[in-house]
Amino acid sequence: MLTVRLWNLIAGDVKFQVKYGFYFIYAILVAVYIFILSLIPSEWKERVADVMIFTDPAAIGMFIIGAVVLFDKSQRVLNSLAVSPVKVNEYLISKLVSIGVLSSFVALVIAFVSPKENYFTLFIGTFLASVLFTLIGMIVATKIRSMNQFIMVIVPFEIIIFLPPILHIAGYHNFFLLLHPGVAVMSLIQGNLSNVFFNLIILISWILLLSLLACKRVETMFCSIGGGNL
Repeated sequence: MLTVRLWNLIAGDVKFQVKYGFYFIYAILVAVYIFILSLIPSEWKERVADVMIFTDPAAIGMFIIGAVVLFDKSQRVLNSLAVSPVKVNEYLISKLVSIGVLSSFVALVIAFVSPKENYFTLFIGTFLASVLFTLIGMIVATKIRSMNQFIMVIVPFEIIIFLPPILHIAGYHNFFLLLHPGVAVMSLIQGNLSNVFFNLIILISWILLLSLLACKRVETMFCSIGGGNL
């Protein structure tokens, strides 16, 4: 159950995203995507939209969280949070929910233009993908000191995440490839109902594993504010 404190954290993160132009930037990007989709033949439109949703709205958290954590560090927001009643999991959940809402909304707008047959699996897949990618970004962001450093470190993770789904779409099918979270995300975005529960189990398992690691990283970050352990 969401507490009042957690609701306030989520609301604060949404206000931050609006204030610093994340919603404005994605409004422009959505307009560009819609324009591109309008130029694509109808038989290719849905597939192109799926790739757009996977590589941008679904993965938005991986990039946003780097800027958010750097802002929290530079503006000494973490200093205040470290001595406040805010818990590590609340800080993390707030980021996951606020970014997940943005990415899911963008994905639905793009999907309506395609159009898609199954919006429910698209929404679930995009939200869970956003959570997954945000967790990866958070794990990396807790250790970085600049945006340039973050981008350099995150690129290998992008390759690891994006390459298997591309191979899967291209026709390379392997059981071990199905265990990859990116392949599970793409399957849900495409509306594949034949193995939806298997994909959900794969995604949730990866999210739980990364959540444990992210919580430890955030806790360490909180405890090391100011260069020494609190």
